[in-house]
Amino acid sequence: MTTIYYEKDADLSLVLDKTVAILGYGNQGRAQALNMRDSGLKHIIVGSRHDESYDKANEDGFMVYSIAEASAKADVIFMLLPDEVAPEIYEKDIAPNLKPGTIVNFASAYNITFNRIKPAENLDVVMAAPRMIGEGVRELYEKGEGAPAFVGVHQDYSGKALEYAKALCKAIGATRKGAIEVSFMDETCLDLMAEQGTWPIIYNVFVEAFKLEVEMGHPEEAVLMEMYLSKEPAVMMEKAAEVGFFKQLPFHSHTSQYGQLIGFNAVDRSEIRKFLKDRYDRIRSGVFAKEWDEEQKVDHLKTFEKLRDDAFTCEFSQAEARLKERLK
Repeated sequence: MTTIYYEKDADLSLVLDKTVAILGYGNQGRAQALNMRDSGLKHIIVGSRHDESYDKANEDGFMVYSIAEASAKADVIFMLLPDEVAPEIYEKDIAPNLKPGTIVNFASAYNITFNRIKPAENLDVVMAAPRMIGEGVRELYEKGEGAPAFVGVHQDYSGKALEYAKALCKAIGATRKGAIEVSFMDETCLDLMAEQGTWPIIYNVFVEAFKLEVEMGHPEEAVLMEMYLSKEPAVMMEKAAEVGFFKQLPFHSHTSQYGQLIGFNAVDRSEIRKFLKDRYDRIRSGVFAKEWDEEQKVDHLKTFEKLRDDAFTCEFSQAEARLKERLK
């Protein structure tokens, strides 16, 4: 069993007096900065270009510098920049300004896993990665709860990298719920598999069910409402997170439970497994990372934009838009 760290396992004093630079003051950056300040960290600064996030950080009471200046001042940096732009910014503005012993904390392991960022050997490279959107990270903290996180170490220069990582998890509130120790490869594969394996299957199930039920003569409005627009699936997923994926079944009628269980056991999972294994192999081998690099740098996101436009304008999305216009 992997290790899960809680409040008692992390020493906040390790980072209380360190200068922490938040690089990327978006939803995650803002939430984590505010949580750390409320946890007692005294020297939190923000590295940003002059945009809305720069102004928001100022409004929130943080000193804001260029990314290069913030990196030079920091004992700890939070890499919260988008994956696709982080390598270039790291090489140009961050790496040249880091002093030996700086703790570089990643919330996404992608660029480390695929060697898009190669930190110097005289740095601690750690991961404190909330498994929650930024808004949730902040809201749960304010409620006295916490969003769980992954915690890990890629490079231990100081000999205390894991202790620092746990302390950062505590500072953002993650150890209130639990910080699960994983490798950078674990975080990358699990994150990308959710995006490239699990959700594409779910999208296809909904779209094909919609097509079939409309073809059978049912009103598209009723089909969409029953499928998800009522938000019943959202409630089911909340219950699943609280009590268990299958243990939420007793919240349904006996008819519903029986139908769900016989349907679950009737599905041919071989094609699902085949698709998932194919996606996993593409991720683990680096094929996806290479393809995504080419899409950005060579094709200038043309395929990405077409795929998104196709999804936004497909019959399913058009039917959804028609129904939303009629709902109060």
